[in-house]
Amino acid sequence: MPTTATDVQNVKTQQRRRRPSSARRDEDAPIIPILARKVREVEAKAQRGKLGPTNRVKFQVIAFLVREERARVKADTEVTDAVRSELLKRLDGVATILAKTAARDTSLIQLLEVDQATSPVAKRMRRDWLLESGAELAPDELIITDVAPVQAPVVPAALAERQVVPPQVEARRDANPFLPPDLTLRQPASTARRRLDGWELMGPLYKAFEIGAGGGSATMPLPPVPEFDRLSPRGLEVMPHQSRFLEAVRAGHRSFLLADEPGLGKTAESVLAASVADAYPLLAVVPNVVKMNWAREVERWTPQRRATVIHGDGDAIDAFADVFIVNYEVLDRHLSWLSAIGLKGMVVDEAHFIKNLSSQRSQNVLALANRIREQVRNPLLLALTGTPLINDVEDFDAIWRFLGWTNGEKPGAQLMERLDATGLTPADKSFYPEAREAVISMGIVRRRKTDVAKDLPDKLIADLPVELDDEFGRSIRQAERELGARLAAKYRRIVEARSHRVLEPGEIDEDIVRLVAHAELEESKNAPAGTENVFTMVRRIGQAKALLAADYAVQLQRSVGKVVFFAKHIDVMDAAEAHFAAAGLRTVSLRGDQTAPARQQAVDAFNNDPGVAIAVCSLTAAGVGVNMQASSNVVLSELSWTAAEQTQAIDRVHRIGQDEPVTAWRIIAAHTIDTKIAELIDSKQGLAARALDGEAVDPQSSDSVQLSALMHLLREALGA
Repeated sequence: MPTTATDVQNVKTQQRRRRPSSARRDEDAPIIPILARKVREVEAKAQRGKLGPTNRVKFQVIAFLVREERARVKADTEVTDAVRSELLKRLDGVATILAKTAARDTSLIQLLEVDQATSPVAKRMRRDWLLESGAELAPDELIITDVAPVQAPVVPAALAERQVVPPQVEARRDANPFLPPDLTLRQPASTARRRLDGWELMGPLYKAFEIGAGGGSATMPLPPVPEFDRLSPRGLEVMPHQSRFLEAVRAGHRSFLLADEPGLGKTAESVLAASVADAYPLLAVVPNVVKMNWAREVERWTPQRRATVIHGDGDAIDAFADVFIVNYEVLDRHLSWLSAIGLKGMVVDEAHFIKNLSSQRSQNVLALANRIREQVRNPLLLALTGTPLINDVEDFDAIWRFLGWTNGEKPGAQLMERLDATGLTPADKSFYPEAREAVISMGIVRRRKTDVAKDLPDKLIADLPVELDDEFGRSIRQAERELGARLAAKYRRIVEARSHRVLEPGEIDEDIVRLVAHAELEESKNAPAGTENVFTMVRRIGQAKALLAADYAVQLQRSVGKVVFFAKHIDVMDAAEAHFAAAGLRTVSLRGDQTAPARQQAVDAFNNDPGVAIAVCSLTAAGVGVNMQASSNVVLSELSWTAAEQTQAIDRVHRIGQDEPVTAWRIIAAHTIDTKIAELIDSKQGLAARALDGEAVDPQSSDSVQLSALMHLLREALGA
């Protein structure tokens, strides 16, 4: 949609108002200070982790503006040679930072070669920066037309041969070969111009959440609890916080990021929401470990509806069911028939699984959601995750796309309308709290246990340091020292090779520390089996702690009753189970190679059989969608690399139905990198608390735990 003359004038006026005084003073090349500021923003983001789509576009725009400005300065006959030399030197400085950033993330290298803005977002960004510098632009540079989106097929060519059509699906088609048309989709789209159509808005929207603008929990206004519970089947009761969410669905709201903390009953809410909205057939895309639990929840909360679980090629499914439940791993072979069966709703459980937009998993989910929106006006779309943010606020990107709130480049029509209604622009400081509230009002629901379940006990994480004082433990500490020495040697070689800067005694160059640690991390990820690196070291620590952690679990069980024991690796689980058997304790096991019925049988035995003392669980396979509230004590024998995995594991027992305080006993190997990893995991809790809960938490680095741990080892080896 083209920009009008009035829009152009508004953009000029707004950009001139926000032009900083430093830009006005730099008369010879006012764009350079702007580029310097922007490139530092991108560099800082790259240092904290992988760049998101918005900052990648910013990187691209900086690169071709540097080339444009260099060509202009060289051709400018009105500046002296000395001034020209100084300006080119400053541009080279910006280019150097671009190159260093690209060295950290090699996928950026190709963006350095782009010589013009191609997407509307990049064109708007270039225009805004030039207007900020005071440049006079031609009308064709001011008027930017959006490119009509090209609808990607639900089934990409690479997956076409893998598509299956279960026999029952063919029977359903024969029974009803024509889908009833949804005539409401024929309503004409609005062509009205909006005040913010010319602004780049995705970056400001992410920033609004990153800074926790406005404070307060990220929950849309919800209706009050109804006087009567009209939804609960006999013998069950919807809790007040669930009832308020369902009243919002009853009022007509249809897209939600349900980000309640784990254990507050998001599955039950989703099942009942589909019933309230009559969103059948409904598709639930879930992790493999919770497929059977989803089927049970459908039967439990909506016994009048039928659910079917899709395994493998789906030969045994009930194609006439109301709810189709499929795991991420097999979704790719069922895209064709699912996209044509007339789905009216879709739930994505553990929605943070789709945060990587380049993954086939994410593309499959987004393609199906787009097809549902094409076929149904205002379908029910639910993204469920207690941990929507893992490392970066742009983890929201894929979830917002799934819900139709944005397309990755710009807000959707409904969100744009709400942003426009604020009367503000990103040039106004007060825009950010208003923008955060506008996104929240689209359907973010975030409740904490302390807010909505007053009778749910708090949880405590208690660290138990253990000494690895045997030969195995001593070899681990020696391996840590050798790794630190190797990193320090690389650091010193780089420092000695530099001639332009000499470090003061005791001074450490953090850029080089990061460079060395990043290189070591990449080598470790691709290292052959048997190579000593940070991953094998942490695994050896887990092996060394196995019997100590198991022995503590035995003592704990004798004092408090049932215990849930979590480990990351199979050999640690095996060692623990052998120790429990020797102590005469009955156990159940939850592992990744189990079938869903076998896993559910183990969960039921733990919760219902008084003779089962300990559940031995895989941290990755049993960390989501499993209810084990028969215990109130968790032993974490190995540490995860993410705070989210640890939280998910603890919340298997800290759930509705738990009537005792929950304690997670974290076994930490003293005097090893294990201690630092635990500290880093705890520091990662700040991002979600700031972005989603509005808490005044100091910003923490979004570096991965692995990278931060290696940097810590190197600093220790350098004596910092």
